[in-house]
Amino acid sequence: MKFMLIRRADADTEQGRLPSDAMLQEMASYNERMASDGVFVFGEGLRPSRDGYRINFHQGEPEIVEGPLAEPDALIAGFSVLDVDSPEEALQWARQWPTMDGDGNARLELRRFCELADFEPGPGVERHRQLGERLARQPRQVNTHLVFEGQCREAMAFYADLLGGEEELMIPFSETPMADDVPEATRDRIAHSVIRIRGHRIMGCDMNAECYTPPTGARVQLEYDDIAHAEQVFRQLSAGGTIHMPFEETFWAKAFGMVEDRYGIGWMINVEKPADQEDSP
Repeated sequence: MKFMLIRRADADTEQGRLPSDAMLQEMASYNERMASDGVFVFGEGLRPSRDGYRINFHQGEPEIVEGPLAEPDALIAGFSVLDVDSPEEALQWARQWPTMDGDGNARLELRRFCELADFEPGPGVERHRQLGERLARQPRQVNTHLVFEGQCREAMAFYADLLGGEEELMIPFSETPMADDVPEATRDRIAHSVIRIRGHRIMGCDMNAECYTPPTGARVQLEYDDIAHAEQVFRQLSAGGTIHMPFEETFWAKAFGMVEDRYGIGWMINVEKPADQEDSP
């Protein structure tokens, strides 16, 4: 069974006073003990209510109330989710909350999660069960991995600049345990690279000529709202490459084009039409 261990807000948390490093270490030790015991799922702190909102519904209409919200002791400053065998076990862990917090005067609340088994069987429960099963099958993230024949460093720098991405990693073979197994002439080639774009990752690496196979049957698709911006990206990807479909209006898009860039990577650039503007095929 899962419990949420809630840390109630107080004047300090509502003023945005962050925990000291000593307090963070105490909390880390507490979480590590729970993790070692297999009960800690995750935990987070919350920013002051001045950075939050309350949404009140009146006869179905939402009213947005900007923070700061109510009195501090009616608010939440953070929480931990525990997966335990009994309420007694959850209470045992709650009693071990670091006493340094709130100068020994922190207020906690322990609440048990509802589970599907708590409800009478019915269509609503079944839909939630199916949703849970579908979410459990989903990976944490879906990324794109590109393969190059020696141009990875140049290509990834180009993509990061063109797409406004952030370069996270660029690791040559010379900095890996494989360094001695790679010919001297190719040790500067890239074993692993990552650029991040809006929470998504494009990864890339180099392969030796005898192992490299040009990518076929796959393209990276980019969605844009602005046609002029999308067309500029299309032109830059086209430079030195091959256009497979000109960037122009289609029955499903304000503009769409396909191109293989100079590094051999295929791209599709799309600017969607609103659904009510799509033509019939």
